[in-house]
Amino acid sequence: MHTNLEISTIASTGVKITQIGMGGAPLGKLDQSVAHHTLEKAYETGIRYFDTAPLYGAGNSEKFSGDFLSTIDRSGFTVSSKVGRLILSEKEAESFKYSGPTTATMQVNDKASQYKNNVVFDFSRAGILRSIEETLERLKLDYIDIAFIHDPDDHYDQALNESFPALAELKAQGIIKAIGAGMNEWEMLSRFAKEADFDCFLLAGRYTLLDQSALPTLLPICEQRNISLILGGPYNSGILASDLTSKTTYFYDPAPADIISRAKKIRDVCEQFGVPLKAAALQFGLLHPAVASTIPGPTTPTEASENVDMITFPINRDLWKELKVRNLIDSNCPF
Repeated sequence: MHTNLEISTIASTGVKITQIGMGGAPLGKLDQSVAHHTLEKAYETGIRYFDTAPLYGAGNSEKFSGDFLSTIDRSGFTVSSKVGRLILSEKEAESFKYSGPTTATMQVNDKASQYKNNVVFDFSRAGILRSIEETLERLKLDYIDIAFIHDPDDHYDQALNESFPALAELKAQGIIKAIGAGMNEWEMLSRFAKEADFDCFLLAGRYTLLDQSALPTLLPICEQRNISLILGGPYNSGILASDLTSKTTYFYDPAPADIISRAKKIRDVCEQFGVPLKAAALQFGLLHPAVASTIPGPTTPTEASENVDMITFPINRDLWKELKVRNLIDSNCPF
């Protein structure tokens, strides 16, 4: 069933995105057929914004996205990808000499993976230009709507002085339409907001039902400077989409007991109002005026369809009031 989802515009760029998008991180690990059907179902239910990155499955997420999106009228969807990681050929990988801050920054995908799939950090101008060129090839597109500088945690100066200007050139040429940065931490994004003319940020896990740490500083800066915020990880890597057993994850690690306890209290309030926890988790972030979209990462067509059901589920605003009364969310969260 096609749902008419609400549309947001990214800052002053004219780029339009549905208020729920599809996060492409899990796609890279899926079987190609499952990935295709998941993308297809997301589109069928009304999602028109798709996020991906070279890092996800060492190019597979972009390839699978490209296989599907290239069959649709280009004006009918918005796609974002990322720069700052290059996928090296076997030959390049053999001669690659890493000169960055620590070997730890070469870890990708998960904490144990060292130099996995020949994916390396590269925030240089040449690296950015090459990254976008290869992304366009994998996506089978002439341009991408949004390019995010991806996890520049240990590379702030280079991201600001090389990556951003390279993206600004590409924006002037129409190869990208909007410039962003995507991170798990809000602190560096608030610095970027003051130092350069970003259009949007992708923030993962830091403005959710369980973590509102970005609320006092980053969100007001985004409002003041007209920077659109896109929220990744609205389920906090699984806990807010789970049955809250002890095996659930929070920020990709086993969820601590106190977090599970708080999630259960939030779920109890949701049940009091007849609202699924997933619906509250997805809709919470969108109540802030700086937030343009939220992008959970489905792993099956069923999850893709359910996400749209959850984003459109009617929620009485008294639910948010009750969460505040019980000190389960920050009293300054707008609703």
